[in-house]
Amino acid sequence: MKLTLMAAAGVLAAASAQAAPPAVPKDAKVWAAAEAARPAQLKLLEQVVNIDSGTGDVEGGRRIAAILTERLKALGYTTESVKAEAEGLPDNTVATLKGTGKGRVLLIGHIDTVFGPGTVAKRPFRMDADKAYGPGVSDEKGGVVEGIYALQILHDLKVTDFKQIVFLIETSEERGSSGSQKLINKLVADADVELNLEPGDLPDKLTVWRKGAAGVHVEVKGRAAHAGIAPGEGRNAATELIHQIGADDGVFPKTGDGITANLTVLQAGTRDNIIPEDAAATWSVRIREKSDLPKVLEVFEKNAKTTVVPDTSVRVWHQSPFFPPLATNPGTDALADRAAAIYAGIGKSISRGGNGGASESALAYEGGIPALDGLGPAAGGFHSDSEYLVLGTLTPRLYLLTKLIQELGHAPPARLK
Repeated sequence: MKLTLMAAAGVLAAASAQAAPPAVPKDAKVWAAAEAARPAQLKLLEQVVNIDSGTGDVEGGRRIAAILTERLKALGYTTESVKAEAEGLPDNTVATLKGTGKGRVLLIGHIDTVFGPGTVAKRPFRMDADKAYGPGVSDEKGGVVEGIYALQILHDLKVTDFKQIVFLIETSEERGSSGSQKLINKLVADADVELNLEPGDLPDKLTVWRKGAAGVHVEVKGRAAHAGIAPGEGRNAATELIHQIGADDGVFPKTGDGITANLTVLQAGTRDNIIPEDAAATWSVRIREKSDLPKVLEVFEKNAKTTVVPDTSVRVWHQSPFFPPLATNPGTDALADRAAAIYAGIGKSISRGGNGGASESALAYEGGIPALDGLGPAAGGFHSDSEYLVLGTLTPRLYLLTKLIQELGHAPPARLK
């Protein structure tokens, strides 16, 4: 039995080795251009990181868009400012260049961050020997700048073997692309493949699956009363909300690759001498399959039917639209194989994985085209003051993106459906 198992293991190892795509020979011109671009790439990154652009910062978004639009126009791209689909958001930018080939390549990146006004003044862009820091340096300004320089290299090398390249720079990804989902769906319908400029996970990964995201809200209605004179006449909505939170605790994991549900927003009360009449909470729910969301809602709705504070009522609803999952699929796997072969050509290996952070690639997948995510520089510390970009991945990732665009423009993949 031991020999049989060892033989089987050897067969599987050999099959795995055979399945690995052969390395694509290094393109010396593209590599040299990517290396030469590094100082200017970092200078542009510093410029855009040092502009506050939290989601909803209209002026900050406009300033960054103006800088990037000028560069895209200089490369021959036709640019269009597209009004956001929700109020209080900067316009989205769509840049298009027609070529002479077959492939229609869609790049998507976002310039909004999770950081509020004044963040840049407190911690502007900076670098040490290994990393770059600053608000949005990796999520996702590093990827957007990488996209600009990939297009710059293709322009300088006079690459036109593509039908069209479209670069969408959107401004509301951190709120579920609330200002751009219809636009994304429209662009996906006119594309063969989508490449997403979200950062690569550590140490140097592509993102081949992502969870879908939904906000599940629980609202409690009670009765207000004077907290000192007649508290018994009130019905404390906050107390009931605490019960609802406790009923959820432990039902769904807080971390892991499957369904997760984490309490993120909590609201109750208006004054310290009034029994709260209203209370509300939001859970950030992440799902691997679209069919997971009804399962989650069923649990919350079941809990809502049992209250511990008399005469209170509980309402459960979920926020829509939300990002669907980017499920594991052959189209994304094939793109990851191409990327791995390109990376192997410069003597590097790239791994693949997934996470609970939603992105526009899920919309591309839903629209029926292959999508590959996590193509920006590798990074960590997302959505925190410690956010950073790994400088050692800057040039290899720029080379990878440039070659992917070039290859897919020449030989686009088939649509998924």
